[in-house]
Amino acid sequence: MHDFVYHNTAKIIFGKNAMEKIGKEAALYGKTMLVLGGGSVRENGVFDKTVASLKENGVEYCQLWGVKPNPDISKVREGVQMARNEGVSLILAVGGGSVIDTAKAIAAGVPYEGDPWDFYGSAKAPEYALPVGVVLTIPAAGSESSMSSVISNEETKEKLSCTAECFLPRFAVMDPQNTYTLPAYQTACGASDMLSHLMERYFVTTECCDLTDRLIEGAAQTVIEFASKAIADPENYDVRAELMWTGCIAHCDILDRGRGEGGRGGDWASHQLEHQLSAFYDIAHGAGLSIIFPAWLKFVSGKDASKPAQFGRRVFGITGLSDKKTAEKMIENLEDFYRSLSLPVRLSEVGIGDENFGEMAKRALAAKNGKIGSYVRLTERNIKKIYTLAE
Repeated sequence: MHDFVYHNTAKIIFGKNAMEKIGKEAALYGKTMLVLGGGSVRENGVFDKTVASLKENGVEYCQLWGVKPNPDISKVREGVQMARNEGVSLILAVGGGSVIDTAKAIAAGVPYEGDPWDFYGSAKAPEYALPVGVVLTIPAAGSESSMSSVISNEETKEKLSCTAECFLPRFAVMDPQNTYTLPAYQTACGASDMLSHLMERYFVTTECCDLTDRLIEGAAQTVIEFASKAIADPENYDVRAELMWTGCIAHCDILDRGRGEGGRGGDWASHQLEHQLSAFYDIAHGAGLSIIFPAWLKFVSGKDASKPAQFGRRVFGITGLSDKKTAEKMIENLEDFYRSLSLPVRLSEVGIGDENFGEMAKRALAAKNGKIGSYVRLTERNIKKIYTLAE
């Protein structure tokens, strides 16, 4: 296990009465800008409850609507200008990962004199940002307690990430009841996203990190068990609570401590390869991951099957087989899990061909300065092979 420092100051307000506390938290900062997606938060009452709590606590607010899945930098720029014009002191994301990532980018863009896109895909991480708060409606990305933000650029067909301590939300309001009306497909994509965050952290070559191995394995089993239950019984509070909390734990960075150089570890190649799919084809992130992760596992298991085999034995209960055969069976079980949620596991299932494999491979490498993967380091040729395995 490697040396590490862990620091996470996001205040989690979780439970059936969490929505009542939004205004009290926002009042600590002052005028608030709500960042929102489409109309679903109006339909399920989350917007009305948020506004009611703000008004009850005397918080002045403005609204920025229209954040899309795979959020674009154009909305960030619009939000930065609104926040400056309105003189806001808090950016409050009301939604899921796309809305939260947009709010983080806006918060960093307000005090910055340049284009907020400068922060993405470069070493120029922001040092300052307005405070960010969250009202979570989609358990998936874990952005409510992470230092990461992912933004797309429709003009250049890029989807890039940025990690900065100032992105960490000051508070996150998490009421599982807000997820009751999520469509089954959105619930499934969210489960895929959280499982991928766990697996990205799991596949490392560092020895003697058994505690976090087992924490990740337990969280993965929770996602696998409760995702289908949430779809079958969408208003079961306990089921929704399990998924919401698991999504938060999966990406709050505690599970990657000591697993790699610099104190944190994980592979993250699958995310980089999926980002190219999202940038070129605007596929849902969770659906892209359910395609890419099995293909990545097939490739890396041919190089080193030990960790995939351990995951197969401990998470799926596979016994009596060699490492190679256990890894193969684990991938089959993983694909069966995705299929049980009606998620795709092949590019052909979503109408994506091989026409952009070469360009996507180049961009994936360029986004990380030519270094992708830690469990197995990937070359451009390797990446194209993984895309081919995903066909």
